[in-house]
Amino acid sequence: MKIGILGSGDVAKALGNGFIGLGHQVMLGSRDPAKLKEWATASGGITGDFSKTAQFAEVAVLAVKGSAAVTVLQLAGVENLKNKPLIDACNPIADAPPEDGVLQFFTGPNESLMEKLQSVAPDAHLVKAFSCIGSALMVNPDFRDGKPTMFICGNSTDAKNKVTSLCEALGFDVADMGGAAAARAIEPLCMLWCIPGFRENSWRHAFKLIR
Repeated sequence: MKIGILGSGDVAKALGNGFIGLGHQVMLGSRDPAKLKEWATASGGITGDFSKTAQFAEVAVLAVKGSAAVTVLQLAGVENLKNKPLIDACNPIADAPPEDGVLQFFTGPNESLMEKLQSVAPDAHLVKAFSCIGSALMVNPDFRDGKPTMFICGNSTDAKNKVTSLCEALGFDVADMGGAAAARAIEPLCMLWCIPGFRENSWRHAFKLIR
């Protein structure tokens, strides 16, 4: 399928490479598509601005800094995302340093960035995914204890089914946590995941739901 990734950083490139490896057509979107020329040459992917990428996508991915997410959605054109699955890989990380390894968020405990994004693009089918693991572990993660868990949530069952298939193809066990409100619990897992990194420079770990 055609996957359009709104973003040009490490997460966007990692997922882009992973989806290309699965045989999908991938476009990475940026305010300045020219800076992605090297990635496109190496990966076989294509590039465009945010609007063109959203139009291209059958499944879209939002992989940008949390503080820029609303603006990027608006630049992409919410009408271009209507009725499309939109993977939200963003976290509401504040522009402030961690406190003893703990990131600061610009959201409170009873709200989430994903819910805000869903209100900005009400006709897109947002699904939270890829928000609580590092970009280096997003494609075929190899752990001695087995596949890590990808926690997802969203209001559209069909969209979650499509995202589940993509996550499983990239090597994850998927746990559906329900509707968009569950992002209030999933997004803070980013804080927990990052603590060993900031405190011990240890970034090779993931979450696993034991059943």
